[in-house]
Amino acid sequence: MKRSEKAVIIEMLKARAEAASISLVTDFKGMQVEELTTLRRKIREANGEFYVVKNTLARIAFQGTPQEGIADMFKENCAVALGFEDPVAMAKVVSEFAKNSNKFSLRHGQLDGRVLTVDDVAALSKLPSKPELLAKALGTMNAVPTQFVSLFANIIRGMLNCLKAIEEQKAA
Repeated sequence: MKRSEKAVIIEMLKARAEAASISLVTDFKGMQVEELTTLRRKIREANGEFYVVKNTLARIAFQGTPQEGIADMFKENCAVALGFEDPVAMAKVVSEFAKNSNKFSLRHGQLDGRVLTVDDVAALSKLPSKPELLAKALGTMNAVPTQFVSLFANIIRGMLNCLKAIEEQKAA
């Protein structure tokens, strides 16, 4: 590979690493192309990207980026998954794939400047996703006015029942 090709790869990877919210370094030794294609598709659906690059190029590219903490951890055959929106979704995809494949494993990762172990990524993957958290927050915010309206409706309903009882008593 020529020096100019390496420079292009480094710049592209550096730009993607700067934009990423989470990066996960994986081991893929012995995997078939079909398996890697399936993994790439799942990662793409979670708004991420999966790169197999030379370790020295990855180390150089990750220097000076928010993912710098894992730059020195690129050793042997490895690939990096970068997530751009929801770190939980990326952790779920990679963790689930690692559970189902005996040739694919997660080594470590980085989220918001903090290096993650395999256990940290597993714990992150068990959290609810961003849409689930937003739905729960919206449900909680919606419950307050609903209960407020229901409370006043019950007060008025009770008063109407009392007035109806008085009306029936006077009519009899």
